Amino acid sequence: MIYLDNSATTKQHPQVTETMMRYMEEFFGNPSSLYQLGVDSEKAVKKARMTIRKAMGFAGGKIYFTSGGTEADNMAVFGAAMALKRRGNKIVTTSVEHPAVLECCRELEKQGFEVDYIGVDRHCRLDMDALESSIDDKTILVTMMHVNNETGTVMPVNCVKDIMRKKRSPGIFHCDAVQSFGKLPLCSDADVISVSGHKIHGPKGIGAIYIKDKINIPAFLRGGGQEEGKRSGTENVPAIAGFGIAAEISERQRADNSIRMSKMRKYLLDGLSAEIDDVIVNSPIETGVRENLCCSSLINISFLGTRGEVLLHTLEQDGIYVSTGSACSSNKKGQSYVLKAMGLKDREIDGALRFSFGSMNDIDEMDIVIDKVSSAVRKFRRLGSFR
Repeated sequence: MIYLDNSATTKQHPQVTETMMRYMEEFFGNPSSLYQLGVDSEKAVKKARMTIRKAMGFAGGKIYFTSGGTEADNMAVFGAAMALKRRGNKIVTTSVEHPAVLECCRELEKQGFEVDYIGVDRHCRLDMDALESSIDDKTILVTMMHVNNETGTVMPVNCVKDIMRKKRSPGIFHCDAVQSFGKLPLCSDADVISVSGHKIHGPKGIGAIYIKDKINIPAFLRGGGQEEGKRSGTENVPAIAGFGIAAEISERQRADNSIRMSKMRKYLLDGLSAEIDDVIVNSPIETGVRENLCCSSLINISFLGTRGEVLLHTLEQDGIYVSTGSACSSNKKGQSYVLKAMGLKDREIDGALRFSFGSMNDIDEMDIVIDKVSSAVRKFRRLGSFR
């Protein structure tokens, strides 16, 4: 099996699974219990909290655990809107955010908030003039992802807070770092950051929200007062402990993994371009940490004259796993809203595949992928599968 859909989810590190099993079988106490079994669980939660904050690159601020990136995004967007609604009603985001952010913004529009959706260009690079024009002294929230989950484009998150200060915006800046955590240095200027465990070879069903000191986000789930009252509910100790291990490994290996993935990405792109005509790269070509470059973990390519979904299932038969876009939107009919926002033509969208790399991939696998993708594309072009 060659798994190249790491932007959707990743295989757990063995150390993560081993740690989770210990907290399922031996240290299974409720962290709120006063006896030693509960104290041991509480220690695991505290340790993971400190480990994840360190991996994010922060000394201050608080980490609160959630059920995943979606809940963390919801907590950030709705929380900021409720906290600052007396100071304004404007929210600024982009047209290519994850549904966990876009759906929250659409709901807030129904409640009377004004939302500006900033557009992007052909390679998912943000319209900076529009962003700067949109932010004003009534803007209570700017929410922007760090790395786009369909194209890998690094968004200009490090510029946002400067613009907000210049425009005297009273707002909170939320950065969705689900795709960048463990791959890029995070935005130190962001007030609130959301991350997820299963994108960094950790467990599914666990995420976290980082909230900078002196930033007020109201409670999202109410009940027993866990997570300092911000997110009540008995903590998922095995997943939290596993998330901590995954964060530690990802941060330790981040620089080396970035170099490896950049080489794999270039090798794959060069090989496909040499073997197949009418290939369009939708991601920025150059990789790096700066805005408008591409995160090394991802590349989105359109193979004209084919259908991405057909190619996906053909490759699956050869044990190669890729995607046509965001896993969170793949069960919905219609074309990718991200690629549409980028201005791609229908045939470019229909033929798009996303290849996303992880620490468990190897460059030798790319020769097989190049061969199988090339064969599949040539086959379906001959058959005239594109209608």
